Amino acid sequence: MAKQNSFFKNYGFLILMLIGIVAGCIVGAVWPGATALEWLGTIFINLMFCVVVPMVFFSISSAIANMSNAKRAGKVISTTVIVFLCTAAIAAVIMYVIVRVFPIFTMAPQYEESEASALGFADMIVNFFTKPDFHELLSRRAILPLIIFAILFGFGVQLNGGPETRTAKSLADVTNALMKTVKIITYYAPIGFFGFFASLVATHGKDFMTNYATAIIVYYVVCFAYMFAFFPLYAKFGGGKGAVKTMFAHLFKPAATAFGTCSSVATIPTNMEASEDTGISKEVTDIVLPMGATMHMDGSAMSAIIKVAFLFALFNQDFSTGRAILAIIVAVFSSVAMSGIPGGGGTGELVLCTMFFPEHLSVAFPIALAIGDLVDPPATMVNAAGDYVASYIVSRFVDGKDWLQKHLAKKEK
Repeated sequence: MAKQNSFFKNYGFLILMLIGIVAGCIVGAVWPGATALEWLGTIFINLMFCVVVPMVFFSISSAIANMSNAKRAGKVISTTVIVFLCTAAIAAVIMYVIVRVFPIFTMAPQYEESEASALGFADMIVNFFTKPDFHELLSRRAILPLIIFAILFGFGVQLNGGPETRTAKSLADVTNALMKTVKIITYYAPIGFFGFFASLVATHGKDFMTNYATAIIVYYVVCFAYMFAFFPLYAKFGGGKGAVKTMFAHLFKPAATAFGTCSSVATIPTNMEASEDTGISKEVTDIVLPMGATMHMDGSAMSAIIKVAFLFALFNQDFSTGRAILAIIVAVFSSVAMSGIPGGGGTGELVLCTMFFPEHLSVAFPIALAIGDLVDPPATMVNAAGDYVASYIVSRFVDGKDWLQKHLAKKEK
């Protein structure tokens, strides 16, 4: 009974969301009049849009303002961040190659390409990262400039006294209240997704369902392939001889814990145990694993690419080389930077949608959210189990190339 309760606690809401999406697709496929149900989804999207702007500002500025140590100096920390960025970039590139080489999404064009997509690269960078007036930041269409301003404001609070200031405490308090608000709104998500997908399928046809299912299946397959193909390479590079065998001897438990709980934070104790038994120094594990739980998101980087590819097909936009590079940058940025803040996952989805589909936010955002929720188990598995593997690479640069061999030699004595 305890196991059943644990299962429903971890997956109950995900199952309800999946039921809402599948039921909506079925209703939309058999009933052309399902377009009348669009208002059910519109309510959910409008509520999310209203809360997301203040949530982004307060959560990011609060996270920075309340850091106990604003300077991330030291060899371990700097190496850790570089490793996280590199592996996330590799994961994003792999997913991009897959969606480009194989014709995964074959939807008939549903929308004309918007004028915004024709902007030059320099204009896109200026518009994405800055706004000429403060009031323009207070819009869901200016999420990335708002994030930049929130980061600057957070460091301003740090320079003014940091966590001990009333400003920092107020930011944290408002952030907590907004996160509770988001939680209340998400209770309505299964109904909202039902109405949204019923209307979407009724409007755009059954090929949408086929491609939607394809996106989920492809992501699951790629996640497991990435874990079994690239994790050994990372372990070999970080630990040298015997590293791959040692990694596989300890990898299953963190991977299963992450897949079962959908929580990188919940996997930290298991990762700690695996790392200690592997011989990774406490100095490394105490920094890499907690940071990894919020910053090391290879699975999230891959999901960002597949969402963009799916939406590009839906909105009849060319996934060209220039846009591909920008998509990879955004994927890595959103997976590494956004994940460290409350509500970061939803913020990452919105950044993607505002950058690439500003004219179709009301359609693109819920699709990205839904895909993100449904691929959460394998994404968390890659993210959290990857924290343990990343410790091998950090150990190589901190404790030397032969750190694992020294540990194995001690165990044999």
